Amino acid sequence: MCWVNVFLLEEMREKDRHEKNTSFLQEGWNCWRSKTTANTNKKEGKEMPKGSIELTNARKEEIIAACELLYQTKGFKDITIQDIAKETSFTRTSIYNYFETKEEIFMALLQKEYERWVEELDHVIQNHETMERDEVAKTLAVSLENRELLLKLMSMNHYDMEANSRLERVVEFKEAYGASMKTVDRLLQKFCFDLSDGERQDFIYSFFPFVYGIYPYTKVTDKQKEAMEKADVGYVYMSIYQLAYTCAKKLLEKNG
Repeated sequence: MCWVNVFLLEEMREKDRHEKNTSFLQEGWNCWRSKTTANTNKKEGKEMPKGSIELTNARKEEIIAACELLYQTKGFKDITIQDIAKETSFTRTSIYNYFETKEEIFMALLQKEYERWVEELDHVIQNHETMERDEVAKTLAVSLENRELLLKLMSMNHYDMEANSRLERVVEFKEAYGASMKTVDRLLQKFCFDLSDGERQDFIYSFFPFVYGIYPYTKVTDKQKEAMEKADVGYVYMSIYQLAYTCAKKLLEKNG
């Protein structure tokens, strides 16, 4: 065997040993990282979801829940992505893997509130055979009284929220919004079956815009009260239930 072949053979052997060592070290690192992550999650009482879709959804839920928690004590303009990240188990930059803007997070929270409202109304539809119109009005009023967060989010500037969100996120939100309208329509179809298609549509397109203004009217600050007094503007306090019930009842009477 000539010296050239010997040199090449030795070089191939050295390369093979290097690759084996690198592979061994990489396997050791992966094993350590896996065990460390598992131990951390175990200590914190967390179970990591299996599968990328499940993991993505779980992280989105965590982000939305953090936003909901902060919104209890802060306003929209005062909450930052960094604030939301501090309430989650991952970093601010990681949030951008799931939501590109703060508006997208708030819109996802509003979407979830619409879905919760639909669930509550669906429960009523499935568990009642008959209901008088006055009871339908009361049912709608109670369901909105239970969804104060929904009403608070409704009162936000949707134009800017949607403008600063990706199209696919806006579509998801609109689907939830549309589902709430369809659910109210099903409520009317079942319990106010003598209403025509046009009358049900009139109810929905009168009631929903009204609902958007309930929260600002019922949650008046001391500063706003003082300003109205100085401006000689009469203000009569009404609860969420009172406003929603009165509106729904009058609309149902009108179409009766």
